[in-house]
Amino acid sequence: MKLLVYGAGVAGSVFAVQMHEAGHDVSLLARGERLAALRRHGVQLAERDNPVRRVPVPVVEEPAGEYDLIAVLVRAHQVEAVLEALADVRGDVLFLLNWAAGAEPLGAVLGHDRVLLGFPVAGGTVDGDVIRHRGATLLSRLVTMSIGEPGGGTTPRTDRILRALRTAGIKAKVEPRMAAWLTTHAAFEVPLGQAVAAAGGPVALAGDPAAVRDMLRLMRRNLAALPAPPVPRAFRALQTLPEWLLIVVLRRFLRSATAVHSGLSSTSPAAAAELERLAEQLRAGAKAR
Repeated sequence: MKLLVYGAGVAGSVFAVQMHEAGHDVSLLARGERLAALRRHGVQLAERDNPVRRVPVPVVEEPAGEYDLIAVLVRAHQVEAVLEALADVRGDVLFLLNWAAGAEPLGAVLGHDRVLLGFPVAGGTVDGDVIRHRGATLLSRLVTMSIGEPGGGTTPRTDRILRALRTAGIKAKVEPRMAAWLTTHAAFEVPLGQAVAAAGGPVALAGDPAAVRDMLRLMRRNLAALPAPPVPRAFRALQTLPEWLLIVVLRRFLRSATAVHSGLSSTSPAAAAELERLAEQLRAGAKAR
C-alpha cells in the first residue's frame, strides 16, 4: 500500500512506523522543526523505559501525486488546513482523530466518496524529538482501532484497509456508526481533558472528588444532548450507574498509568485548542438537534 501519514505527532509517528515496518510504502508528512528532526534522525521511539530506537521512515513536507490511502492524524482544530492541502491530492482519506462534526464538512471539500472516519489507538507523550509510547502492553493489545464508512457498512475499501492494518499488527475493526462513536468519545473527552488541565494533571484531579463530580455531570449532560444513543453502548453506564460509584471508578482511572502517561497530561496550547474545537462541535450538534 502506498500510504501518506499526515501528521507527525505521537499517533501519526507510531502509526507510520508500524506501517513502514510492515513493508508498506509510507511517507510521513511533517513541517518546520519536526520535519528537520525527522530528516536528521528518523522517527525516534521509546517504548516505556526502553532505549530510544530510530526508524528511517521517509518524510515529506507536502503531499503530492496519488496514494492508495491518506491517513490524517492531527488535532481537530488543524483539520481545515489539512483539507486545503489535500483537495487536489488523489486517494481515499481516513481521518484518524478526535472529531465530533461528522463526515459532511470533510466530504464537502474533498468529495464525499473519498472520506472515511476512524480513531487511532496509539498513546504517549513527546519528549523533545522522542516519542514515548506505551508499546505492546496488555492494554494496547486489547484496544481496537475503529474505522468506518460515513454511511456505515463494510465495503471493499474498508476490507482493504483492515488487511493493511493487520499486516502491521494493528488490531482493527469496522464500526458501522463511526460518526456517532466519535461524537460520543468527544462528549466524554472534552470534560475529562478540560478538568485535567484545570486541576494540573490527572493525579491532581483524582485528589479532588468535587471536581471529578462536576466533570462527570458535564459528561452526562453532553451524552444526554447527543442526537443518537451513545456508541459504544458501554458509555451508557455513565448515564445509568450511581454517581458515587462512577466517581470512584473515574478517580481510580485518573491515578492509573494509562491516564498519567497519555496525552491527558499535555498542557500544550494545541491540546487546549483541540478541546475547545471539539466543544464547539458538540454545541453545534446539540443546537441542530
